[in-house]
Amino acid sequence: MSNMVTIESKPAQGGFAAPAQAETTAALAAAPRPGSQAGGLQVTERAIKRIRVAMAKEGISPEEGGLRLGVMGGGCSGLSYSIKFDTRPRERDRIYEFDGVRVFVDPKSFLYLHGMTLDYEETLMRQGFNFINPNSTRSCGCGSSFSS
Repeated sequence: MSNMVTIESKPAQGGFAAPAQAETTAALAAAPRPGSQAGGLQVTERAIKRIRVAMAKEGISPEEGGLRLGVMGGGCSGLSYSIKFDTRPRERDRIYEFDGVRVFVDPKSFLYLHGMTLDYEETLMRQGFNFINPNSTRSCGCGSSFSS
């Protein structure tokens, strides 16, 4: 079964983690654990578990690499979400830590993803990550693009 990305345009609810700027190792160590809520980016426990499994399959080290979330121009509604693994953060990335899973967001994408919750859904009908983004004003019928 292949994964599919689904986008929803409803306000983020029930976050499970808060961002930590990884300027230093101490900042990562002090990052809140799932269950806390703060601004920035949030990832649910279901998504954290799925990311951890996928990173292990891809051979991505949690200490060095992580999940890269981004926004690109294109798609039916003007912008598309990007999700992939990266072996290390880039110089200007915002780095979030969620229970041992790191998420990288470039500065341009952060403008569109700030306040977003990443969730993972697994039902009989579909399986994949859901971007619950309060900044999205409209999404397309295929569920792969949005506008803000």
